Amino acid sequence: MVLGKSDGKSEKGRLVWNHSTHIPGLIPLLETLLAQEHRIQTVTPGVIASVRSHIPQFRLKVSVPIRGGYKLIARRGKSAQEVFVLTELDQPGLEAAIVTAIQATRRL
Repeated sequence: MVLGKSDGKSEKGRLVWNHSTHIPGLIPLLETLLAQEHRIQTVTPGVIASVRSHIPQFRLKVSVPIRGGYKLIARRGKSAQEVFVLTELDQPGLEAAIVTAIQATRRL
């Protein structure tokens, strides 16, 4: 028996910190998403950019499929940030998990 190893079913995914700047509210939401959904392996926030349109409230939506998961777009104010998610979930399952995480984060 090897100590310290698990079957992977109870481990939560990891959040990769590539950038020091994130859209306000993004990191707590991603941590909640990882804690609630064990089928998400890795979440990596990507490039943050300024955009023309203004979104007053935080929004996170699935953009396009990528190999092994999906690219998400986080929006708030005049900022947009890519988020890459490696997961076993299908798109409707990921969207449902995001809605649940947003609701849980708003209750905090």
